[in-house]
Amino acid sequence: MPTFAHSTERFSDRVADYVRFRPTYPREIVTFLHDTCGVAPAAPVADIGAGTGISAKVFLDEGHPVIAVEPNDAMRAAADALLASYDGFSSVSGTAEATTLADASVDLVIAAQAFHWFDPVTARREFARILKPRGLVALFWNSRMLEGSPFLEGYEALLQQYSTDYQAVAERYGDDESMAVWFGDAFAHKAYFPNAQWLDFDGLKGRLLSSSYAPKAGHPNHEPMLTALRALFDRTAHDGNVEFAYQTRVYVGYATPQR
Repeated sequence: MPTFAHSTERFSDRVADYVRFRPTYPREIVTFLHDTCGVAPAAPVADIGAGTGISAKVFLDEGHPVIAVEPNDAMRAAADALLASYDGFSSVSGTAEATTLADASVDLVIAAQAFHWFDPVTARREFARILKPRGLVALFWNSRMLEGSPFLEGYEALLQQYSTDYQAVAERYGDDESMAVWFGDAFAHKAYFPNAQWLDFDGLKGRLLSSSYAPKAGHPNHEPMLTALRALFDRTAHDGNVEFAYQTRVYVGYATPQR
């Protein structure tokens, strides 16, 4: 697996776009964890790599107290602002490998759109430490659909042409095979849910610029990329919007093999 220097800081200058333009996650994830995986309602949750609080909010809205663990100061501040009204929310500066949380303090560890930045071996050990006995790990991603419409196929081609390290980042995302390897004998459940955003051009532009691999202003690919994005939008939009479609993939298991 490739490594990325300063991965905890890759989004520092993209926080505003991340807050405004990144998709949320289907509430069906929480229902699945309750009904299929046996997670108790109101069980304490640690959201690792919580970012701006998008995933934490899904669980807070369903009655779970959430501790957000996030090493990036700007992203953690955005989460604190977004979720300040929730009594069950708190945040700490920590990483997947060193969360700062107490031993056996949570029933569920989640990581949404973040696990591919972790050291998989050290993170697994840390998850096992902070989870209560029989506590679960749920890893999930909004995986952008790469085909199925002219827009989706054109957007993928645009990323391949103009992005800086898109392919290296995309290859790190969790899939059935890599998650089966990581969980091993501790793999318990998986599920897939449809998800989508309907975006006007400003929303589409913000969504693109929230990605860590999108070249920023000043990079020679930045303006050509935005020109190509405008052309793609103009030829594929319907009623002023494009459908940015995802499949939300959820993988659930234990941090250690269960006997």
